[in-house]
Amino acid sequence: MTAEISPPHTFTPDDMDPAFAMHRDGKLEVRSTVPIRDRDDLSLAYTPGVARVCAAIAERPELVYDYTWKAKSVAVVTDGTAVLGLGDIGPAAALPVMEGKALLFKEFGGVDAVPICLDCTDVDELVETVVRLAPAFGGINLEDISAPRCFEIERRLQERLDIPVFHDDQHGTAIVTLAALRNAARVVGKEFASLRVVVSGAGAAGVAITKILLQAGIGDIAVADSRGVVHVGRADLNPVKAELAALTNRAGLTGSLAGALAGADVFIGVSGGQVAEDAVASMAPDAIVFAMANPSPEVHPDVARKYAAVVATGRSDFPNQINNVLAFPGVFRGALAVRASRITEGMKVAAAEALAALVADKLSPDQVIPSPFDPRVAPAVAEAVAVAARQDGVARR
Repeated sequence: MTAEISPPHTFTPDDMDPAFAMHRDGKLEVRSTVPIRDRDDLSLAYTPGVARVCAAIAERPELVYDYTWKAKSVAVVTDGTAVLGLGDIGPAAALPVMEGKALLFKEFGGVDAVPICLDCTDVDELVETVVRLAPAFGGINLEDISAPRCFEIERRLQERLDIPVFHDDQHGTAIVTLAALRNAARVVGKEFASLRVVVSGAGAAGVAITKILLQAGIGDIAVADSRGVVHVGRADLNPVKAELAALTNRAGLTGSLAGALAGADVFIGVSGGQVAEDAVASMAPDAIVFAMANPSPEVHPDVARKYAAVVATGRSDFPNQINNVLAFPGVFRGALAVRASRITEGMKVAAAEALAALVADKLSPDQVIPSPFDPRVAPAVAEAVAVAARQDGVARR
């Protein structure tokens, strides 16, 4: 989730600091999966034996999934324009985050991932570069690319590629949020279809959360940006927000976020903007608060608990952490297993339902989502995603 770090900050490298110590020399390396013990091994792994494999793939391109790493590999791609809460810090400074993402892919999902930090921000250049890199990978995970550019980049890449393209800042957050909200509604005894939700933030995460909640049958949802509730009467909306206005806010709300919260069942914060205590107090009884900005939630959990029955954050030191690592390793593991050409809305909803089911028999206000260290998470998500890919007709095996 987004970290709120207000620049300027000065960070001096210090290997006594455990963060710097862990990152010394990077967090990744490349290891071979076959031995090179003698001339025979060399002749099979490289020339002349490799030529037979290359010729077979040239004749039957689908064999690339069987005889290379393509079937288990993902490119983690960024331009460094929206890194954590640090903003546009460039591709080199983004590399530690992309290494970390690749590490999580491997540790939690068994998926090989390569960090790729591109020194370009033009949409056309970025799309063309990724298209040219794509033959080496089974999927593309877009990361930390600023909105609204991220929406167009993902759309254009998926139109041109026949492998999954997944912007995790959008869809990973959305999947985990839906899973947690399904269970939170059960805890408070409210029907999902009756919930009135207010989302703070109309960027990548806010847009994706809104769309997946609509897909899942939420009651009503209003989105607020820095200028207030997004509605069809506003003349300052970009195309993404205009689409949101047309899809949401059946209650016809206008005005401020605080005003929209009056009587609302659910608050979902993905903006980092602070919410006043009296606005939270005005929500409906047995409210649900997901204050997901990290490390500074929109409303502190201790304050939210005065008025809300279920509280979640993006932090690991409070219950109910909304963490993308619950989603993306299993999503790609499942998509790669069936050689999916894309990740559909049905696959995302299936992933969320699988996550929610893992704690269905242990639901409580402090447990509406599993732990990232629950070993069942990635296999359950992967299986659900694979089944949904077949149902949606995007699986090739």
